[in-house]
Amino acid sequence: MPLFHFDFDAMASPNELQIWHDDESRARTLADTAIADVRRIEAKYSRYRDDSVTARINRAAGGAAVAIDAETYALLGYADHCHRLSAGRFDITSGVLRRAWDFRRSPPRLPDQDEIAAAIALIDWPCVEWSRRSVRLPRPGMEIDFGGIGKEYAADRMATICHDGGAPHALANLGGDVRAAGPQQDGSPWRVGISHPRQADAVMATVKIDGGAVATSGDYQRFFDAGGRRYCHIIDAHSGQPVTRWQSVSVIAPLCVLAGSCATIAMLFEGEAEAFLAREGVEYLAVDSAGVLHKSAAPA
Repeated sequence: MPLFHFDFDAMASPNELQIWHDDESRARTLADTAIADVRRIEAKYSRYRDDSVTARINRAAGGAAVAIDAETYALLGYADHCHRLSAGRFDITSGVLRRAWDFRRSPPRLPDQDEIAAAIALIDWPCVEWSRRSVRLPRPGMEIDFGGIGKEYAADRMATICHDGGAPHALANLGGDVRAAGPQQDGSPWRVGISHPRQADAVMATVKIDGGAVATSGDYQRFFDAGGRRYCHIIDAHSGQPVTRWQSVSVIAPLCVLAGSCATIAMLFEGEAEAFLAREGVEYLAVDSAGVLHKSAAPA
């Protein structure tokens, strides 16, 4: 049985889907279906598209509630779980901080405290009114952003589509966030490389999964350096300041959305990260600001 590779671009990253299958035509049809679903999710939830659900919700901030479907309700529910799990540090209304922190500006500029305070004043997930039918942002200027969970959700969807479509040996890789649908065809685990946070195109470590997922959160994806310090796009919703304790955190978990949210929350928890990951019972590899590797104890 051959292994088929399908490369595609979506969600601002290069991606790959690998499928073991005895029929190339069936494998290609499955890949097309899975890739189309990733692009559907991107179009539906991207904050950059005027016709997305996210844009409609944000445009209505301070006004009437916006109708939502079951998929959006489920994502809001998971975002609520992440908010509680992180003691409010993970907040899908914190995307307004990009008004203060512009990681595309050249040369970079540090925001002043007034800019940060103005953004923080609009971060308030607990005040958002949401139900199975609708969601409402109560104050003008508020926004939601599914960027912290959308790509990982899409990776999980790809694996599910492959498995349910008759390909139980598949691996979805969306920009380094990986979800496996079972082991490889011969029963051996997939080998997943973890990117080095300071060496471009270098692999820091390799982990094995025969199902489940691996996701990484780090300070090397969007950042700028100023005054001898790195400022990254992972920003604490409480302080409005980028995290500094970890270069990267990679988590192995049953679902990619769980692995990704645990990795991001660990970054946000700074010095409490390892205690948090231990409580969640997930395996991890983390690189601290000094470049020292930390990892979970080997499973029994």
